[in-house]
Amino acid sequence: MMGHAGMAATVVRYLRSVGAPTTAGPRPGAEPLPRPDLRAVGDDERAPVDPAEFRRVLGTFATGVTVITAPSGTPGEAPAGFACQSFASLSLDPPLVAFMVARTSTTWPRIARAGVFCVNVLGADQGELCRGFAVSGADKFAGVDYSAAPLSGSPRLDGAAAWIDCAIHAVHTGGDHLIVVGRVTALGTHAEEKKPLLFHRGRFTRLGD
Repeated sequence: MMGHAGMAATVVRYLRSVGAPTTAGPRPGAEPLPRPDLRAVGDDERAPVDPAEFRRVLGTFATGVTVITAPSGTPGEAPAGFACQSFASLSLDPPLVAFMVARTSTTWPRIARAGVFCVNVLGADQGELCRGFAVSGADKFAGVDYSAAPLSGSPRLDGAAAWIDCAIHAVHTGGDHLIVVGRVTALGTHAEEKKPLLFHRGRFTRLGD
């Protein structure tokens, strides 16, 4: 089992590999990673998939919606958080989950430095909350009620359908995104059964009765 020191070392190795600072500066998380220059075809070849068609077809796959949060690394600074639909369970033994984040995200470096995160599975009535966490540059936690997750201290959003407290286990590259694997340390559901918030064909929806 990887301890906290091992998890921290994993994140530090990742940050060093991409040239990001491993200590918090005055504005941690403000430096996005550069978009990689990745090409599957030559300059004189036709791209195998049109990006617009890729998005249209993949949009038919309905997903749940989460907000990934992490505790603040600097006194007086708000915690980190962003809306994420690319989340999945990964392994039962050991208990692992994964989420995908754009390499250009300004929130991800702050989560990486924290070494921990909490997955908040949003309920059907939390579409506006999700929109607030999808914007960049604003104080996403303004007016948002939350408590600290039991082990990581990451924000556990009030009213979420479920929460999953994690420590970063591994980080892998995946094209213009990163694949972040988390080891689950604690989890739970809302006291009342809540229907999940879903994202399908570019808009929020919910399960039918």
